[in-house]
Amino acid sequence: MDWYTRFVSGALFPAHEWVKGHRTRSMLRALEASQWRSRDEIEALRIARLRRLLGDAVRDVPYYRARFAGIDVGAMRGVADLATLPLLDKASIRANAQALASTRAGTLFACATGGSSGEPLRFYLGRERRSHDIAAKWRATRWWGVDVGDPEIVVWGSPIELGTQDGLRWMRDWMMRSELMPAFELTERRMAECLARIQEKRPEMLFGYPSALSMLARQALQRGWRLESAGVKVAFVTAERLYDNQRELISRAFGCAVANGYGARDAGFVAHECPAGGMHIMAEDVIVEVVDSSGRPLPAGRSGEIVITHLASGEYPFIRYRTGDIGVLDEGACACGRGLPMLREIEGRSTDFVVAEDGTVMHGLALIYVLREQEGVAQFRIIQESRSLTRVELVRGEGFGEHTVRRIRQGLSARLGEGVTIEISTQPFLQAEPSGKFRYVQSKVAA
Repeated sequence: MDWYTRFVSGALFPAHEWVKGHRTRSMLRALEASQWRSRDEIEALRIARLRRLLGDAVRDVPYYRARFAGIDVGAMRGVADLATLPLLDKASIRANAQALASTRAGTLFACATGGSSGEPLRFYLGRERRSHDIAAKWRATRWWGVDVGDPEIVVWGSPIELGTQDGLRWMRDWMMRSELMPAFELTERRMAECLARIQEKRPEMLFGYPSALSMLARQALQRGWRLESAGVKVAFVTAERLYDNQRELISRAFGCAVANGYGARDAGFVAHECPAGGMHIMAEDVIVEVVDSSGRPLPAGRSGEIVITHLASGEYPFIRYRTGDIGVLDEGACACGRGLPMLREIEGRSTDFVVAEDGTVMHGLALIYVLREQEGVAQFRIIQESRSLTRVELVRGEGFGEHTVRRIRQGLSARLGEGVTIEISTQPFLQAEPSGKFRYVQSKVAA
């Protein structure tokens, strides 16, 4: 850590957070101590916080006062007891946006999701929740030997961030040595500019969507750019599913480790990968359940929808919140020695699953493999319009021809059914969604 990073992480960034009314530095110290506690000690901590959250919600939040009527939340003795409570979904938040605010809340900040899976969700966060999420992310960053203040390039595309880059934010990023590059228009020219900037700036960390960083990595490898010596220690990826081939591409092109993170504006900073490979849940602040289609909790090792209870969301509680993401809990222990529980896998959005002609449900990976292995396909997007129609949009690469189209149709038909119409169109460029994310598979069929 050079002197400037020590100054930023030890003084400038904590002061910046204090001015915003956040207790981020003290929370970081607490989190860096608690992560080494035993699983049972962490569990006792979160149960105590859960009982306090539920009690405050029934007393101070109109929505939960009505929703939990007749339920003795004081009798909660463990995480398993959460199953007796109703789930919170996006429709309920939209219909009860004001009633979800605590009557004792301080200043609440309006927020919105990017809307990558449909209509954006609008909600509110308090300072406590924001402080906890920032501290948890800061802790996870430090796991990898980098810190706030180390040079960073952020390849991000959400208009929410890009539209707020005023003079003050630009100055803050400059002082923090963080540089933002748009991810939603990654043309060849734009990618070449990004790669040249990485070589010039020599950032110690990259941060961005897996799709965006892997596209940059592929471009670098194809052009023969030697970025292994650019000084990147780690590439942090989030907001999309990280596929194995993306991890390999990014690592090979930039000569660095790839660290996966999972979270969202609404759900919070949920889990992050450590250097030993464990996808650790930020358990001091977040309870993760994996439930079946009826909302019943599933044991570790079973795939289902991820449901979040954020223990620092008292001013605008998220209790048993349905994320729409599919994942698997892991009951094992990580070699790193941390007592934090883990997620085994994050499989993606529920809309990343497709339904075959005969009703079989499969992950979009089954279709992605077909396109990924084809010569002449530089970029692609698969859209399942119905059980009988699937569209493919692609950008031609070297070696594209009629044989490419024929193999794509054969591969998709073999998985979806021979009676399914496969429409294939070529485009000069596939733009990311307004949120900045790039979804390889989109299904409009309920799985």
